[in-house]
Amino acid sequence: MLDISDLCSGYGNGPVVQGVHMQLARGETVALLGPNGAGKTTLLGALSGTSPTRSGRVLMDGVDLMSLPSHAIVGHGLVQVPEGRRMFAPLSVEDNLRLGSVRLHSRSGDRVQQRFEQVYALFPRLAERRRQLTGTLSGGEQQMVAIGRALMSAPRVLLLDEPFLGLAPLVVEEIRRALNVLRDGGLTMILVEQKLDIALPFTSRAYVLIKGQVALIESSRALAARDDLSQLYFNLAQTKD
Repeated sequence: MLDISDLCSGYGNGPVVQGVHMQLARGETVALLGPNGAGKTTLLGALSGTSPTRSGRVLMDGVDLMSLPSHAIVGHGLVQVPEGRRMFAPLSVEDNLRLGSVRLHSRSGDRVQQRFEQVYALFPRLAERRRQLTGTLSGGEQQMVAIGRALMSAPRVLLLDEPFLGLAPLVVEEIRRALNVLRDGGLTMILVEQKLDIALPFTSRAYVLIKGQVALIESSRALAARDDLSQLYFNLAQTKD
């Protein structure tokens, strides 16, 4: 479904991601792992068209996304949930969600309503707070809005950048249950996550980035069983030097 070849991205003259190759099958969940500064967020930005410079090839069902602006990439079904949520704080929960459905407006108002119903079924707490200003929500509730906003566009590939960062354990579990529903429903996902105890049970395969390059590709189950898991990033970085 998604075929990434020789992907490079960075800022100004400074390359961050260099020569990345990845493949995702339809319905697959993949973890993108690595230490801080490894290039994980930059890689997601290159896929979604939000990184300032990028090169290589990103084919989604045979369509080359590299020549498209970010809004057109969303139109093809690849959507990013950014780190930090990036809410429109003065707007209500429902208005924030509605912004995610822009690409559906030309098709059918009924379909937009269906997306609202699906998001509210996934996150009942948002249905209760639909008229509340998003800036007054807790961090966990804002993360639900961020995921819900992405789902409003009916994505076929969802990019999740640190969706559990800074959240309380009970909220982490609530969001994880919702993502399990999406995974079991066949949604293709790439998950960037620092906590391996969350990322590995949720995904089928893992790519580990070290210094902007893929240093390891392994099944999540095999990676979780490694004896050197606690020192994995350090050991892989040593081989890069």
